[in-house]
Amino acid sequence: MKIDFTGKRVLVAGVADDVGFGFAIAKQFAEAGAKVCIAGWPPALGIFETVLRRGKLDESRKMSDGSLLEFERIYPLDASFDTLDQAPAAIKENKRYAERGDFSIQGLVDRMVADFGPSPVDVVIHSLANGPEVAKPLLDTTREGYLAALSASSYSFVSMVRRFAPLMKPGSSFLSLTYLASERVIPRYGGGMSSAKAALEADTRYLAFEAGRRFGVRVNTISAGPYASRAANVTGAIAAIVNFYESNSPIPAMLTPENVAHSSVFLSSPFASAITGTTLYVDNGFHAMGKALGEGDLDWVLKAGDVPRVG
Repeated sequence: MKIDFTGKRVLVAGVADDVGFGFAIAKQFAEAGAKVCIAGWPPALGIFETVLRRGKLDESRKMSDGSLLEFERIYPLDASFDTLDQAPAAIKENKRYAERGDFSIQGLVDRMVADFGPSPVDVVIHSLANGPEVAKPLLDTTREGYLAALSASSYSFVSMVRRFAPLMKPGSSFLSLTYLASERVIPRYGGGMSSAKAALEADTRYLAFEAGRRFGVRVNTISAGPYASRAANVTGAIAAIVNFYESNSPIPAMLTPENVAHSSVFLSSPFASAITGTTLYVDNGFHAMGKALGEGDLDWVLKAGDVPRVG
């Protein structure tokens, strides 16, 4: 069965480089025939556009047919702001923001409507998060840092569903990315980010019900295993976390952005039309484990001997 998004438009919010989940998701949707728009954080967007223009991403952009991934539009987005008037003057006047126009969520919606008409998009991917105090333990996180993490990382998804869903056709799809720290302790994943991911998962269930009944759209989230992206490096512990996952997962392999991208395309496709309100784990099965592997554990499970036979 071939997943075909020909004639569909996908928005991937949260693309800032060619090594993270967002870029891989955008590329796989393009492989499936979709027209792809991306949105990026204004302070990082200029660098991304420069390296894209200079051809430094051409190898990453190479598609299976030899062509290069093309973005239909690249939009500025600071998902901490629903509307432009919420942004403080210091941000609006910052040189990395000032020439971008309306970089709010509503600004993104308005631009897409202006560019593509009253039903501008079929799939919205929320691949963004930010916690200014992520390097701090929760116990040391300030109220300001905690609320900033929830605002950018979880409420932004609520805001995007609220604003885009009325413009989307029944059967359209929303998808976000979460992480196991929402339900288990991952030391050094601090600053309220664990709380933001827990909120994101709870919100996914409520949004699936409310937006499903009101607009006929689906809402899901993928709990991706750890990956050493540039964004994840701010925790200072990502290499150790990745190694631990790989050593202790049922499938002892390193997670790739393509693993997440393939699952994202499936969840957004008609083949998943009855799936909504779901947290799908894409982590090589690590979420199923109750303890780290100890000495002799693999010998116990892999050894040959005394296998019950039927008949």
